[in-house]
Amino acid sequence: MVYSHDAFGLGNIRRMLAICESLLKTIPQVSILVVSGSPALHSLRLPAGLDYIKLPCVGRDQAGEMASKYLDADLKDAVKLRSDLILAATRNFKPDLFLVDKKPDGLESELKTTLNYLRAIRPQTKLVLLLRDILDRPEATIQQWQRHGYYQTIANRYDQVWVVGTPAVFDVRTEYRFPREVAQKVRFCGYIRREPGLKPPEILRQEIGVQPNQKLVLVTPGGGADGYRLASTYLASLAALPSADSLQSVIVSGPEMPAAEREALRQQAANFATVQLLEFTDDLTSYMAAADLVVSMGGYNTITEILSLQKRAIVIPRTQPVAEQWIRAERMAQYGLFRTIHPDDLTPTNLMELMLQELQASPFNPAAAQLDMNALPRITEYLFALLRQPPQCLLKPLSSQAPLCPLEVAIP
Repeated sequence: MVYSHDAFGLGNIRRMLAICESLLKTIPQVSILVVSGSPALHSLRLPAGLDYIKLPCVGRDQAGEMASKYLDADLKDAVKLRSDLILAATRNFKPDLFLVDKKPDGLESELKTTLNYLRAIRPQTKLVLLLRDILDRPEATIQQWQRHGYYQTIANRYDQVWVVGTPAVFDVRTEYRFPREVAQKVRFCGYIRREPGLKPPEILRQEIGVQPNQKLVLVTPGGGADGYRLASTYLASLAALPSADSLQSVIVSGPEMPAAEREALRQQAANFATVQLLEFTDDLTSYMAAADLVVSMGGYNTITEILSLQKRAIVIPRTQPVAEQWIRAERMAQYGLFRTIHPDDLTPTNLMELMLQELQASPFNPAAAQLDMNALPRITEYLFALLRQPPQCLLKPLSSQAPLCPLEVAIP
């Protein structure tokens, strides 16, 4: 059973679905039930063997406060409803392993009743917390975890903590001052290697209309809720390009971009015959594989797709409400994995100058091949070990994979 609260964006649920799909491919006769509040869950490709329960949406209102997103209910009632649904699903599904994304006691503590139930009634269920590589600035994360008692919850309730990242880039144990009883439960998995897209690059480039003398640039601001400035600045940079016809551009605005902003982008893009604006695609990897350059924000999934495909990229991360994207972008840019621009320095001129440099470089980025991208097979091995079952069903044992590269760190 997988829990993903998803109050903002597509990142959490896409990451969890990638893990689920890998487990379904690797382990025969496994069933996975996802409980999530993601409003986009129904539009994502779901693998066979997985089903889901959609929780009522909650998110931040215009004042930045958590609130029920669609139901005419206050936050307390919405969280109570979500909590009851999670508990009922757990009682009936009886999971062998419960994988919790990011928040040890759930959004607004909605997992507490389920955690109590598992400890009292189903102590045999293994409980695992999954963390992305970086949560936020260390001082902010430490304060939040202390305030909510997360360290104690992990120490008392969880069997392991799986981190889909590497300590070479960011070591959560030291950065977030994990107590010893929490740090010893951490297992670094490496980053998630993304699966190939549905269409070959040459076919997609032909469909888009890319000519032999043109380069293709993909612009993706993730879910799009705060991606308008990035996309608009990119279009403004095209206006300053001496020969804009030398580029074909695909901008995927994201399903969460406000309608008024998407319409403003559409009007701005209408000035360029070589720009296509899409609201959403469930096959972003195909577009990325076809592109000569990616211009994106710095979310975990987008970055791992860039690294999986070893693409040239310019990353303009968000810095609010958390600094996770900027920390990731800054650390990885230091390794030469891609180029980055701080949003405070983002201008059409700066963006176009960096784009021209990257478009003249080799399409293949050798630095991207150095990062540990073996999260999915490692997660399968950790799952078998935790459930005390031999990993006889693995498609490919971890030991048969390529040796660790310079940025990879051996797991103790």
